[in-house]
Order: sequence, then C-alpha cells, then structure tokens
Amino acid sequence: MFELKNILRTNIAALTPYSSAREDFKGEAEVYLDANENSLGSAITNHKLNRYPDPLQLKVKEKIGKIKGSKPANIFLGNGSDEAIDILIRAFCNPGKDNIIILPPTYGMYEVAANINDVKVKAVNLNKDAQLDLPKIKASIDDSTKLIFVCTPNNPTGGIINKTDIENLLNSFNGVVVVDEAYIDFADAPGMVQDLSKYPNLVILQTFSKAWGLAGLRVGMAFASAEIISVMNKIKAPYNVGELVQNLIIQALDNNEPVKEMVETLKKERAILIQKLSELSSVSGILPSQANFLLVKTTCPDELYNYLITNNVVVRNRSKLPLCEGGLRITIGTPEENKKLLSLLIAFEKTLSK
Repeated sequence: MFELKNILRTNIAALTPYSSAREDFKGEAEVYLDANENSLGSAITNHKLNRYPDPLQLKVKEKIGKIKGSKPANIFLGNGSDEAIDILIRAFCNPGKDNIIILPPTYGMYEVAANINDVKVKAVNLNKDAQLDLPKIKASIDDSTKLIFVCTPNNPTGGIINKTDIENLLNSFNGVVVVDEAYIDFADAPGMVQDLSKYPNLVILQTFSKAWGLAGLRVGMAFASAEIISVMNKIKAPYNVGELVQNLIIQALDNNEPVKEMVETLKKERAILIQKLSELSSVSGILPSQANFLLVKTTCPDELYNYLITNNVVVRNRSKLPLCEGGLRITIGTPEENKKLLSLLIAFEKTLSK
C-alpha cells in the first residue's frame, strides 16, 4: 500500500523550506520594505518588474484549476515539465541508492535528470505494440524503486498507453507513477487529472509548450495530491516562475479558444500527412499517433534525414531507438510547411529510382 512517508527521502521530509518575503506576508500593503527590492522601479520602464512575483502562482493555478477541474492545492508550476521531473527525483530518490524505471522509447529527460542526481535508471522497453510490458516492469521493481515514468501519448512513438495498464501499476506499486501527458491535448482520449482522488501515488505532468504554443515561456504543470504538491513546493526555488510569464499564462488561459482551433487544425493536418506519407514507397510504416507528430519509418532514415537538412527542413532522427528502427519523428507543421515536406519527400524518392 502506498504511503508517502515511506518513500519520501528522510532529509526532504525534515526539510524546512526557504521562507520568502512574499510567503511571510501574503496580503496587500501600501508600502513594501520587506524584500530588498529596488523601490524606485526597474530597468524596463514600461513594466512593473521591481517586485518579486507570487512564489506559488495562485492566480494562475486558480485559472488552470477551472479549466482542468483541479484545485490549486493539487497543482505545481515549474520551469517546464523538466523542473517537475527533477524535483520528483530529488524528493523521492536517495542518490547512489534508489532507482527509477523508464519505458523506452521515451522522453530522454527522465534518464538525464536521474543521472544528474546519481539515481540508477532501469529501462524496460515497451512491447511490440508500444504498450507497457507489465510482467517485465513488475519484475524490475525492487525495494529501492521509487518512481516509474509513463509518457502518454508517448514520445517518440505517438500512441496512447492503455489506461488500464497504468491503473494496474498504480494499484500494485508502492512508489509514485508519473504520467507525462505533454501531448494530451492532441489525443482523442481524456487525461488522468480527474483520477487523482483515486490514486494517492499518481503524478500527472502537462505543459504549455505544445498545444498552447508557449514553449518560449517554459511553464510546465504537475497535478498530484496536496501532500505531494506540498513536498514539491518545499524543494523548488522560491520564485521559479517570473511575473511576466505568470501574466502571459493568465492571458492565454483567459483566451483559450485559439488553442482549441490550433489543435483541430493540427489534427486535420496530421490526418493529411498520414494519408500522403502512406503513398510513398520509401515509407515502410507510420505509427498511430495521438500527438502533434508522427514516427515515420523509412527504408533509408539517415539518407532522408540528411537530404531534408540540406533542403532546410529539420526533423528528428529516432532510428536508433528501440521500436523506432528506421524512424524519423516529424512534427506536424503548418499546411505550407507540410506541403514543402511532402514535395521534398517526393523529390527524394526520384533520386532513389535513378
């Protein structure tokens, strides 16, 4: 049975977090002389940036909560989802002792963050259907396994992981299951935020970088029990999301109709690309995708990758990863970009026939 106190690092459980000026005093005042800010203003004169931002981003979380159906106490905001990944590993994994499980092919930052924190990584490949291999995952779990990372829709394969398999892990694993839903806005199936109350060991990652088109702001979200979010807030830097960024996220949340329109356009373009790519003789397969990209398998991935580069089109060569043999990961572009890609692929095929 999952018990947070049983897997939390002892020093983290005992940690007294840094108390910032904006946490000591949470109200409104006429004069602020508590945080050693520049009282005269800032170097950027058309923005009021001389004051520290809300360290817990409460206004942002309230708006996110209304859209996602979550309470602010169940939301963490960070510098991209990468900050949340790093904090989770630091919270639960003792360096040089504990381990995490990742499920290749998958997002590379889980392993990088573990390596930075001197935490062992156990890799259990997805099965031939790009789904969880539950028997092998469970066989890899030991007393030092603290986190399992599941990416769905999965990067780089693009498919949804069966929810029943994720629930199986949540019910059988005494550690934390981190479900990375960075691409969930492009999926036909709903995410798992509404399941938080059923699983105290569930953490869900989402982001503003994909469907929201705000990658340049670097804001990621984590949804979890209030207890886990409280732990994450203890570890994070005091002011990890800046004032301008918070204001821009609020603007986006107040005007989210364009996001829905962009998602629908990208899904339509995804369908067109699948159809057109399937007609090419050099394409040996396209994995089913519920994301804003396709893993396209080709008979000559390196040659095609280099050909596209020389013609100023950049895709991602994933052909060396398990299940991705011959695969190029291609992001769904604008209609014009997709037409250029297709024209180049047709031209490349002509070079093969010579």
